Amino acid sequence: MIITFFGHSGFIGTKEYEEKLLSFLEKNVGENPVQMYLGGYGGFDEFAYSCCKKYKENHPKASLIFVTPYITLEYQKNHLNRLKSLYDIILYPEIEDKPKRFAIYYRNKFMVESADFVITYVVHSYGGAYTAYKIAKRRGKNIFNLGKANE
Repeated sequence: MIITFFGHSGFIGTKEYEEKLLSFLEKNVGENPVQMYLGGYGGFDEFAYSCCKKYKENHPKASLIFVTPYITLEYQKNHLNRLKSLYDIILYPEIEDKPKRFAIYYRNKFMVESADFVITYVVHSYGGAYTAYKIAKRRGKNIFNLGKANE
């Protein structure tokens, strides 16, 4: 099973959101193997990483996977060692033929298309998280939106 996460960069996590997310993971994953695809940018991504790390403490079949939008030598020099210490796996989707300025869009699209569940925090209709949310809706993905009560 693959679960991916998207949310607004200005998101500030609360204990209530953490409990909702961990409860969702417990109910929908339990002891099954799961790969958690994470992006690593902004407030929601930090929150998702923190929750996934807590979940992994009690669920050894969970893997934290950073899906990188870039594979340039400069990016690897500046970020790779830190990322290796935080994640189980670093994954680069086959997007090297895409323009660099659209790398995050194509990385997010890859993450959505790979996922069984998409967990989001989307409360407004603009930005990268909203774009990923729209892709997930169009693809008929199972979406759990922390920003909406009944999604």
